[in-house]
Amino acid sequence: MHRLARTGGTAGLLRWLAGRAEGWAGLVGPDGTVLHAAARTAGAMVPDVAGLVAEGASALTERGVQAYAVDTGAYTALLFPLSVFPPGVGDDTGPVLAVVTPRPVAAGLATLLADVVLPLSLCLQAETLERKRRRVDLAESRGREAVLHLLMTGQLSIAQQVAGALRPRLPDPVRVCVVECSGGGRDEVARVCVDADGGRSWIVRCPVYARHLILVMPAEAKEPEPGAVPTDETVAARVGDCVVGVSEPVPLADTATGYRQAFHALAVARELPARHARFGVSPDPALVVGPAGRRWADELLNPLLTHVPRRPQDPGSQELLATAASWLAFSSHATGHLKVHRNTLAARLRLIGELLGLDLHRLADQAALDLALRVRSTPAPACTPEPAQSGSPASGTSKAAGGLDAILVRPAVRDWADRQLAPVLGTEETLRTWVRCEGRLGPAAAELGISVPGARKRLTRLETVLQRSLLRPPSARYDLWLALRSRDLTAAA
Repeated sequence: MHRLARTGGTAGLLRWLAGRAEGWAGLVGPDGTVLHAAARTAGAMVPDVAGLVAEGASALTERGVQAYAVDTGAYTALLFPLSVFPPGVGDDTGPVLAVVTPRPVAAGLATLLADVVLPLSLCLQAETLERKRRRVDLAESRGREAVLHLLMTGQLSIAQQVAGALRPRLPDPVRVCVVECSGGGRDEVARVCVDADGGRSWIVRCPVYARHLILVMPAEAKEPEPGAVPTDETVAARVGDCVVGVSEPVPLADTATGYRQAFHALAVARELPARHARFGVSPDPALVVGPAGRRWADELLNPLLTHVPRRPQDPGSQELLATAASWLAFSSHATGHLKVHRNTLAARLRLIGELLGLDLHRLADQAALDLALRVRSTPAPACTPEPAQSGSPASGTSKAAGGLDAILVRPAVRDWADRQLAPVLGTEETLRTWVRCEGRLGPAAAELGISVPGARKRLTRLETVLQRSLLRPPSARYDLWLALRSRDLTAAA
């Protein structure tokens, strides 16, 4: 009996009781509702079990006795009340153990049922508390996920208000760390992270990638303590099968940028023996577009920013902006990030494309929208204050995003593009072909005249050279399209 309580819990005990009684065993609510039940597979079926135990449970509750029996022509129902909570804790009205057995009742069965009341009650207590613990853990996990989503969409004040109810407080500035774990290992890695930094990091289970854990960590002091090992390096050293990518120090408001950097560093770390990498210094294109770039981004996004839904249930401008940002970052995985159906995502993307005059199936228009959203989330003083140069739209983008070419020929943007492409200078055929094929592996492999696995292997090597993720979103393909476009426009001038 006690072995079953430890290994099989309530279900195991009820199956064992049904076999011993050669009939039916179950837990019944005070109103007669069957909560759990088990029946012997062999032998005659018990007629009208629900009605029989409901009658007994009602009588047991009304009379307040410690045991009750109901006899019919062929069967006897034996009922014993259970206590799920200790006296004075929770609801005193617990479920009832009911066993229906053929007459005459086997010798010793009533004593056996009286003995099983205690282990069965303890099993119920443990299972009830475990269900409550899981609900609390789920609520906390969803709360942390919501805070991360608010940070990723730039809603800093709301994120801080929500985070105020949880621990720890959101740090500022931060490093964002992405840990890739083995299947089912996120809980263990989270415990290692808490132990490594004393619980100072904001830890979130990634809603998109089931093997990823996201840490929003306090940025290290300029002069760390002697012998101190950063949290990310400690995790990589202590968890043998995980890979860790870390961003540069960024303001809390730029958490989305930090996440992209950490994800790119993760792609590099997969190829390193240490399984750990930090994002290399590389300016964001939103920082070099200047005032003209901000005006271009505002003009491009204006139809979306001023959109008023026709019906209350339709998405508004903020929801559409969040959808666009999530889809550009996670592609089809945005359904898991936004918690929406794929048809809902597709409908929102069609609306966004119609409002902005963009063809979101084209990499050129995706890159333009991604840059515009990043420029909008970047503080204006951070942009390089160079005057914009004149330029004419070319066929690389749609009419709505065509003004982007005038931004890409600015000296600051050209310098940024040169730094992006410097690691592959003279050997960018594979990269150019992949970008020209809209970032699709199959068409790129066909154009290069190699197999798809061969093309994937080449791009994996390029990930290490460029220190960027290419094959998995968030991908650097938007930045690379912008850099290549800037290089081509400069060469054609």
